[in-house]
Formats: sequence, C-alpha cells, structure tokens
Amino acid sequence: MAYLMIVDDDPEFASAVATVCEAMGHEVCTLTTTAGALQKVGERMPDGMVLDVMFPEDPSAGFQLARELRRRHPALPILMLTAVNQQFPLGFSTRDIDPKWLPVTDFLEKPVDFALLREKLNHLLGSVGR
Repeated sequence: MAYLMIVDDDPEFASAVATVCEAMGHEVCTLTTTAGALQKVGERMPDGMVLDVMFPEDPSAGFQLARELRRRHPALPILMLTAVNQQFPLGFSTRDIDPKWLPVTDFLEKPVDFALLREKLNHLLGSVGR
C-alpha cells in the first residue's frame, strides 16, 4: 500500500500507531526525534507522515518540522497527531490548519481513537490518490 513515516517522541505510542498502520497494509518508518526526519524524507519520500508537535528538545519542534517539510515537499500529506492541547490548552484543531502557520493536511488529538486514526489515514492517503 503506502510508505508512512511516524515522528513521535513517545516510542510506545509511535509503536502503537505503527501497528495500526501495518495492520492496514502500510510500510512504516518510526522516528522518535525530529532531528533526522528531513534526512530520512530525503532518502525515501513517504506517501504520508504522522507528526507529533512536542518533543523534549523543543515543545514546538513538530510545528517547525511541518513548516520545513511543506517548504521542501509541498505535496507531502501530513497528519499532525498530538497532545499539545493537553499541555497548552490553546484549542488547536483542524480550523487552525494554515499554509504558513500550521501547514498540515489534517489534525488529530491524543489520546487517539484508533478507528478515527484509520479513517484519517485513509483520507490522508486518498488525498494523494493512493
């Protein structure tokens, strides 16, 4: 099916998301930091990415990575999957998706309903004809 990249600092959560993706028939690469993500994308372009916002090295690293990915790879579908609203109750949602500020394809909050995650992934991958 598709090749997905998961970037999340919680290895257990990333593994759970990977299991859902693999059960859907997708190939998965997981990263627990944003540091190597751009290089990995350069080595092999994913069909979609699941990206967290907050990382220990920087609570906004996911936002920054999304912006850089969008600049370099404008067609890459990105699902932001995050608990940012639990840490900083700012009410981020799909209505905040913006080409410059929050340049992602879709947004989903943790804790995640895995049925909803599957639905979002199908939509995300469908948006690129996969």
